[in-house]
Parts: sequence; structure tokens; C-alpha cells
Amino acid sequence: MRHLACAGLLCLLAGVAAAADYRASADDYREYLSRLQPGDRLLLEPGDYRQGLPLHHLSGEGGHPIVIEAANRAAPPRFIARPRANTISLVDARHLVLRHLELDGRNLRVDAVKAEGHSRYADFITLEHLFIHDHAASQQNVGISTKCPTVGWVVRNNRIKRVGTGMYFGDSDGSDPFVGGLIEANRISHTLGYNLQIKHQKTRPPEYADRYDTVIRYNVFSKSDSVPGPQARPNVLLGHVPLTEAGSEDRYLVYGNLFLHNPSEALLQAEGRMAVYDNVFINGSGDAIRIQPHNDVPRDMAIFSNTVLASGRGIQVRRAEGTAYRQRLIANVVAASTPMQGGEAAYNVMLAYRPDLLDAALPQLTPRLLAHSQEARRLPGLLVRELAAYPDWQEAIRPGARIAPALLRTLDAPPP
Repeated sequence: MRHLACAGLLCLLAGVAAAADYRASADDYREYLSRLQPGDRLLLEPGDYRQGLPLHHLSGEGGHPIVIEAANRAAPPRFIARPRANTISLVDARHLVLRHLELDGRNLRVDAVKAEGHSRYADFITLEHLFIHDHAASQQNVGISTKCPTVGWVVRNNRIKRVGTGMYFGDSDGSDPFVGGLIEANRISHTLGYNLQIKHQKTRPPEYADRYDTVIRYNVFSKSDSVPGPQARPNVLLGHVPLTEAGSEDRYLVYGNLFLHNPSEALLQAEGRMAVYDNVFINGSGDAIRIQPHNDVPRDMAIFSNTVLASGRGIQVRRAEGTAYRQRLIANVVAASTPMQGGEAAYNVMLAYRPDLLDAALPQLTPRLLAHSQEARRLPGLLVRELAAYPDWQEAIRPGARIAPALLRTLDAPPP
């Protein structure tokens, strides 16, 4: 049934076709895909959907995306994986919104959501409130994956568990860049490999030549249940942006996240250009932050106002000799066996590892650590003004991250 979403005369005057809502079931939903136009919504009834969701050569417009979502958010449609086909497949697609869907992998050797390698682009894709689970046949099976150039993805409020890799953006050879993404308020756990990996980038297509930030905020990255072995990986690995020309001034902004436990690797490993602030890192089995060469070298970085509790190294910076890049470590509270190594350190609080605080309530972790230190003091006004230029920085008085309300909401949300 077609329902006009706006008055036809007003839409025509504005130069926009009248949008429509379609309702579909597991029996007929694929018949509607070719009909969808900018601004349309496809509302999926509850049920088991066994024929995947191929979104090929399908595009909305800026401000008028095509939306595919549950007709009833309390009873999301369940897409059940099938052999030899990724469940949600994106090819030459733009301005799509997918939300309130369940993707059950049944541990087949497929991905849940994939921008396919033969696609020329998959731009301005929004994935919200997806429950992705049981894609763990191997580490190569991924919850959300891109293998073509992409720009403007929003990945928000998703729950990903029991998968090989949670999110994998880009390609192993540095091609197919993931540009200007927002990764926000996701919970990723029970992964064989990475919770999140964004690959290094060699070059940037000319249409993506602007300067972009990729923002990673208010997520929970947990490998609490991982086991040591050949598939051990950091919770999060961030590669470098292009070294020269278009994209070389891009950066990652990583803030307000909770990183939890890893028995074999660090919680965060990174190179390139970024700011890492207002996060909480807790690892009772090893290291927290490793800044080190991977496919290139660490470039200019600001790591500040984080709280770190780790049985191994707290923050370790291994810079390449002879480079002029700066890795600044400012106003962090670090309780670890080796609190801090390398970098330009100032105004940090460094303490011995406190295993008794592994289970502390998150809002109380930083105050309890600071209660055992005489080092905390106000930052100079000039430094405060410099750091305040970073989006949503919450530090105002003294070192140490505070838990963002958005992150607490993520933690408090009931599991699917």
C-alpha cells in the first residue's frame, strides 16, 4: 500500500517527488526493492527473512534517504544467513538507512553487512539499532565490512556479538578507504579477532578529496571472553590515513569509549594522526594503549584525559626515529604495572596497578584512583583552551576522564 508522506503539491513545488511508505513481509519484501525512490521507507513485518537484502544500484538523496526498517521495533525482522551470500549486500549504493533489524549468521561463512569488493562506492550509509550475532565461523567473518571506497557512514547503537570480527573497514592492502565515518554508541563483544579495525589508506579517490574526521565515540569494545591464540588481536586497531596529498590531514577522534580486557593484545593499537581522550581502558590481563608503527609510523597525536587501569603497560609510545611528529600524553590517570613509556608526557597521574578496582563502578573509577594520588592539579589555562577545541571534551578541572552520559546509556541499555 502506498501512503503519501507529504502533500503532493508541496513536494512538486519543492522539486521533490512524493515519498512513500511500503509494508512488506518475508514473502514479498524483495519485490519492493527495485521500486524504492529517495525518501521512501520499506517497513518490514516481523518474521524470518531467508533471502538476504541485496541493496544494489539503489540510492536515495541527501536529506531524502531510502529507509529500510522494522515495521514494529519491538519485533524486528530476523534475517537468517544463507550460504555463499552476505546477508545485507551493498553495491553502488548511496543515502540508505537501515535500522531495527536482526542479522543471525548461524555461523555460516558469510558477513552480516558488506559493501562488496566489486562495488564502485557505498556512500552515506546509516546502520542503526542492528543486532548482529553468530557470524563466528572464522575470524574472516565480519559483522559490518566495507571493501570498496566509502564516505559518510554512520554506524550507531548496534549490538554485535559472537562474530569473527566486529567491524572491518577498508582493505588489507590499503585500498578502498573508509572516509569520514561516525562510529557511535555500539556494543561489540565476543569477537575472535578485532572488535573494530580501520585499515590504513594509501590513496584517496578525487571525489573524497576534502578533509575529514572519523569519529569513534561512546562505544563499548570488549574482548573479556577472548582466549589467547593465533587469532588474538587488539580490541581496536586504527591504521594511518594517506601519507601525502588528499586525505593526509584527516584524523581520528576517539573519545568517550570503554575498552574492556584482552588476554593477549592491547586494548587499542594505533598509528597515524588522531586524538584519544575521555576514554576508560580496563585490562586485567595485559596492556591498554600501544602507539607504534604498523604500516607507517605514529604521526601527530594527542592522548589526554583518559583513565587507564592495566596489569601490563598503561600507555606505550614507540615512535620512529628521526621523525618530527609529536605524541603528547597529557592529563591521563594511569594505574598500571608500567604506567607510561615514551611520548611527551605532562600533567599525568601515574600509579601502581590496582587489581582491586577491576570491578569498580565506572563513574567511581577515576575519583578512587585520584584519591590515592597527590599529583592531580589544575591544568594551565592555555592548555585547557587548547584541549577544549576538541569536540565534547569533558575535562574541566583536573586530569582524569569522566564517563560520558551517552556511554552510560549504552551500558544500561538492555541486551537484545
